[in-house]
Amino acid sequence: MAPPPLLRLDGVRLTFGGTPLLADVELGVLPGDRIALVGRNGSGKSTLLKIAAGAVEPDGGEVFRQPGATIRYLAQEPDFGDAPTVEAYVAAGLGPADDPYRVTRLIEGLGLRADARPGDLSGGEARRAALARVLAPEPDIVLLDEPTNHLDLPTIEWLEEEVASIRSAVVIISHDRRFLERTTRATVWLDRGRARRLDQGFGGFEAWRDKVLEEEERDLQKLDRKIVREEHWLRYGVTARRTRNERRLAALHQLRADRKNTRRATGTVEMQVGDTRESGKLVIEAKGIAKAYGERVLVENFSTRIQRGDRVGFVGPNGAGKTTLLKMLIGETEPDAGTVRLGTNLDLAFLDQKRASLRDDLPVAEALTDGRGDQVMVNGEPRHVAGYLKDFLFQPEQIRTPVGNLSGGERARLLLAKTLATPANVLVLDEPTNDLDMETLDLLQELIANYPGTVLLVSHDRDFLDRTVTGVISPEADGRWLEYAGGYTDMAAQKRGAQAEARKAEKAARPAPAAAGATAARAPAQGSAKLSFKQKFALETLPKEIARLEAEIARAEAEMADPALFARNPDRFAKLARDSEAARAALAKAEDEWLELEMLKAELEG
Repeated sequence: MAPPPLLRLDGVRLTFGGTPLLADVELGVLPGDRIALVGRNGSGKSTLLKIAAGAVEPDGGEVFRQPGATIRYLAQEPDFGDAPTVEAYVAAGLGPADDPYRVTRLIEGLGLRADARPGDLSGGEARRAALARVLAPEPDIVLLDEPTNHLDLPTIEWLEEEVASIRSAVVIISHDRRFLERTTRATVWLDRGRARRLDQGFGGFEAWRDKVLEEEERDLQKLDRKIVREEHWLRYGVTARRTRNERRLAALHQLRADRKNTRRATGTVEMQVGDTRESGKLVIEAKGIAKAYGERVLVENFSTRIQRGDRVGFVGPNGAGKTTLLKMLIGETEPDAGTVRLGTNLDLAFLDQKRASLRDDLPVAEALTDGRGDQVMVNGEPRHVAGYLKDFLFQPEQIRTPVGNLSGGERARLLLAKTLATPANVLVLDEPTNDLDMETLDLLQELIANYPGTVLLVSHDRDFLDRTVTGVISPEADGRWLEYAGGYTDMAAQKRGAQAEARKAEKAARPAPAAAGATAARAPAQGSAKLSFKQKFALETLPKEIARLEAEIARAEAEMADPALFARNPDRFAKLARDSEAARAALAKAEDEWLELEMLKAELEG
């Protein structure tokens, strides 16, 4: 029998004037659930999470939270209140029975300083502090609204592992496809005020969504044809009995009402880049450039050559110097050493990750044109701002709305519209994916992939990088940066290969042991080079040990999922938690050992 839900929303309704934002929405969260909550910008995803967390009251419907169940909500904008330090802010989220050690572990794991003042944190650090506060208590339900925003790739990968390891049920809103694919087992699609559930992780969502939309379109065409038939009957065939005619006429009126009330899927963004002259074949050439701030070296002796048509991605942890390197390459920042040569006929369009070029007090239309009339030039042709903004899903009544009243996704679309209206043959995009929904991301990916000019792109979105760039520049230690061919996945594979080669070379360079040990060490090299008996035995038995540990962890988590266990038998709960933690450590060690042996076996055989 299925366990009772920790959280249940039935028939939830909410309207902010006009069309309902949420209409009879249902959402159930069971122990251990991993749910992706997806939908277009403005579909009500964040509002639904706030209703689940108790931060917003719906107009109607029922919200059930299991008595005693703890819920923690990560908002897009964290509120630090009057917390004096990061440690105090994170610890304030703990309950009486929570383990205070998790505060220290999470702060260290997220690379934060416990004594830092919340007001001094950068956007990425503030996001990490908010994540630590939400995850520290290990609540029954974790609600995460865009948890990867402003996080760098190492932190996103750390968060993936953390979400996989906690016993909490998790509901996630995110535009990061790969993060959702790796962390979810069910998908709830919020579309036109209603929710549909797919009992698969995000990996299966897009094919299912497209099938649903195709079926809807077919049903709508059938309804249109039926209305045409009935209207034809109304004009030319009203000859039968009056009672039957009245019923049929009423049915026609109902068909028309149904057609009028049908909410079709939201349109898609239409993107095109402002046309300009072709740049020279050489776009940027850097030789031995360097940049340091005090004793901190961000870039050391870096050289590159970027040609017309290249699409280059810049990746790395926050603070590694991605934006600094990018600005040196486009001539905005002078290097401390080395030279940068720019090619001929370069026209740059720059998308700033901080959205700094948008003034909150300006209406949307003026922000787009910088106050220069009501037209923009796109591909050499004038476009009225209302028509151009419609391509980016803005309604006509929004063109006079102050920028400060827009949502994060709307601001992102507006800045994208402004950037793409700028005649350019070099696009410089610093975190363009922040706050964009997946449909808009799809179109931006297509635009970049087919763009005839040159693209320089800073992003932490691995899937986006894989779909758009032809090369990646990534930081190593001590200010060194290396170039890799291909996307993010290609770069990661090349790094793993280089690390394996380095380990192999290091092993070969080690001095041979003396006496008897030397004979044993030389034996595999002189013979057929194969695994020892002990290594073979470990390779055969480790999969069974891994399966045993996984089963032990699953049993412990299933028993701990009982919400009444802690109150009934706290000692048993504590023992299960300790055993589960020990099993996880043993599992990680066994998996690492098995992987090393597999790699060694492959090296010896190939």
